[in-house]
Amino acid sequence: MNPVAKSRTYQMILIALFAALIAVGAFIRIPVPLVPFTMQTFFIVLAGMMLGKKLGAASALVYLAVGLVGIPVFTQGGGIGYVLKPSFGYLIGFVVGAFITGAIARKVAQPSFWRLLIAALVGLLAVYVIGTTYFYFLSNYYLGNQVSVWTAVLYCFLVFVPGDLAKSIVAALIAKRMIPVLQKNNLS
Repeated sequence: MNPVAKSRTYQMILIALFAALIAVGAFIRIPVPLVPFTMQTFFIVLAGMMLGKKLGAASALVYLAVGLVGIPVFTQGGGIGYVLKPSFGYLIGFVVGAFITGAIARKVAQPSFWRLLIAALVGLLAVYVIGTTYFYFLSNYYLGNQVSVWTAVLYCFLVFVPGDLAKSIVAALIAKRMIPVLQKNNLS
């Protein structure tokens, strides 16, 4: 196998692996009013950190596509009708969050722990801005469920901050160790 084909094969394997991890993360959840607390965001930021902006976003896109074609990988199932669920904005945010995390984290060849942590937090901020905004507008203007801005921010963002801070620290520690391994094996 020539080196270019080998590299593309490894990239496709890594994209598929992280798409599968994101799907598994949907089922590791703690019920919270309005939107459940899941491990998906952990795998989203880890994908961005380890794979970079393009491949990290590609893994989130693969996950999104698999769910939209009807395979029940989202927290409440799957299918094209999922776009009408208030939590769908988070899934859109996953693609953007992985891209932003990867863009910040992999701007340098050997990112520091602090760069990785900041990348994760900024990526998660993007996920929550998109997710909360989508939730608010879909709830109020499509579903007819009156939700105040404060309620949306509280239950769609603030309640997740402590857990996501912990997940971001763990993801940064893992990525700090794994990025050199991926680079050594020309996988990233």
